[in-house]
Order: sequence, then C-alpha cells, then structure tokens
Amino acid sequence: MANKKIQISNRSDRPDNVVEKEYRIVQECEAIQKELPSFLRGFFSYMRSSLLPMSRLAYLTDIRFFCRYLTEQTDLTAAEDPGQITLDEFSALAGSDVNDFLDYCRNYSVEREDSIQIFSDSNRTLARKKSSLSVMFKYLYREGMIPENIAERFNPIRVQNASEREIKALQDDEVMIMLDAVSTGANLTPKEKQFWEKTKKRDKAILVLFLTYGLRLSELEQLNLSSFNFQRGEFKIYRKRNKESIMPLNNRTVLKALKEYIQEERPRGDRIQEGNEDALFLSLQGRRMTGRQIRTLVKKYTSIGMSTSRDAGYSPHKLRATAATSLIGRGNSIFDVQELMDHEHVSTTQLYAGHKLGTKRDLIGSFEWDDEFDR
Repeated sequence: MANKKIQISNRSDRPDNVVEKEYRIVQECEAIQKELPSFLRGFFSYMRSSLLPMSRLAYLTDIRFFCRYLTEQTDLTAAEDPGQITLDEFSALAGSDVNDFLDYCRNYSVEREDSIQIFSDSNRTLARKKSSLSVMFKYLYREGMIPENIAERFNPIRVQNASEREIKALQDDEVMIMLDAVSTGANLTPKEKQFWEKTKKRDKAILVLFLTYGLRLSELEQLNLSSFNFQRGEFKIYRKRNKESIMPLNNRTVLKALKEYIQEERPRGDRIQEGNEDALFLSLQGRRMTGRQIRTLVKKYTSIGMSTSRDAGYSPHKLRATAATSLIGRGNSIFDVQELMDHEHVSTTQLYAGHKLGTKRDLIGSFEWDDEFDR
C-alpha cells in the first residue's frame, strides 16, 4: 500500500489535503491496532465512534508502548510481542503494575546499534499515558472482560494547572529582530543564508501569519492557494474538532508578505511535485512543507530574535502565544482574542492576559539597592 498512489474522491467541502491527512492518520491507527491484542477490537471500535483521529492515534500509541513494556521489561506476560498478550494476562494486572509502568516512563532508555537513547517523560506526558490506559481498562471492565476496574488504583500525577505555568512568548523587540532577520538575512550563518536567498519571502509569510492570527501549526501547514479569496479579503482554515473558520485578510503586512511570496518566489509549473499544486507553502523540492520543516524554520528565526542557540528557539505554538499576548497587551477585548485564537474556554485566553514579564522587569529594574543606580 505504501507504494500505491492515493486517489481522492472528495465529496465533502474540505480540501483534498485535509482529507488525505486524516486518511493517513487513520492508516497509522489501523497499523498500530494490528500490533495489539485481538481482544481489544471492541475498544478500537469504541474509539472510532467517540474520538477524533488524532486523539485516537495518541491513545493507541500510549497503549502500544504499555504493551511493549509488558513484553520487554516485565514477567507479567509470556508473550514475546504485544499482539500475543492474552486477556487472562490483562485480567491479572493490578493497579500497582500500571503505577510501576508510569514510574518506568519517568526515566528509561532505548538501546540502538551504536547508541543508547535516554528518555524522560514530564508529568504532563505521564498524565496523558495514565489517561489512555484508564480509558482502556474502564472499557474492558464495563464490558465484563476483566474482573475489576484497576484504573481506580492508579496513582495521582501532579500536573501544573495552566495558570501556574509561565507563558512563553516573544516580546515586541524580539519580534522586530526576528522579522529583520527574515527580511535582510541578518545573523544567519553562511549556510543558512544560501537557503534564505531562495526562501526568504516564504519564510516571512509564514512568520507573519503565525504572529498575526495565532494559527496552530496544523492550520498553517494545511493552507492552500485555494484557501484564499483576495477579492473578498478572507481565507479559510480548518481548526481542531473539524471546525472551519473564515479569517479576515485585511492586514497590510500579511497581504504584502503573501503576495510577494506567491507572485515572486513560490515555485511554478514542473518545479511543483504532482499532487502539491494547490499547497501554499512549498519546500525547495516542490512539496507541501511538513510540520517538522515549519517547526525548524520557526525555531531558527525565533532563536535569532532572542539571541540564543538554534536549539533554544521557540516552537510555532510560542508564536501563537506571542500573538495572544501582543493583542491583549494592545488593549483588545479578551473575548475577541478568544474567538480569534479558537480557545474553547475564555479562561485559557485569560492566561495570556496574565503574562506579566514586562511588569516583572519594570519592578526589578526600579528596585535598586546601590545609591549609584537608585535615581
């Protein structure tokens, strides 16, 4: 199937690339299911009917990792691979066995041919894995397949509330340094400049869209030429939960960056790979840019804005935070920003209103102990 060409017969109003991406996620889910015990088939059906594909993929990935842990790290099963684990072995598992698994995930290693890779899961990741397993064990208990709901005995995992986490976003001066870098090539390495010469208009359009609309990575990645109606001054994006949203296209910086990229730099004709003709942002190979490529691009330019290493640059989600904090900092209504950002609850948007880095700096900067500076 990997070598077969995908042909899309699309009777929905969603673009082909959005339909194809969902199809590929579903295929990943199906592949993982084939690795897992057959007695979980009912649970797979349950997830198909109640979860969106991305959430389903996350659950299945966590469950596969747990089953691999059982076969490779414990004597709780005689199976050599996850698909051979029996229902009786699952029924014999206790809450403490899952707690041991979660503790294992805090710091574990994977040995490769020439290296040992060490992994360390954050509490947020542990909480997600715990949630995935809880849903599975609750389902098996409800269906009478195991004697008790061991999920009730899983240890609690302390996860910071959103309000306790420091919001990471660029400051206005860092944004200006970043945009100067993408416009002039300032602070790029000689090798980076070679690529910049060919992609600077594309890169700027990407950054400006993130900064202006607070788009999610997946929303920007899926943009097409046909997403934009310049005459009507709008474009369409596809949100989480299969929602469509029409965005206004009345920002002069965005319009200029988009038109310069499309008219002057975007590949044309046979430079575009088949099936990518409508994709807005293209790689130098003429294919739709992947999420990883966009993330690498953003980390590079944000690292320049913050005067730090490339590895310490910010992700696209931090540019989403930058858009929110900048809009609220300019006095815009928190409810208007909530709608633009597609936050399900206004409490999420309020977190950005509480971003007080500037206030902290003013306080500390005016609080001198030495008479020489206390003026």
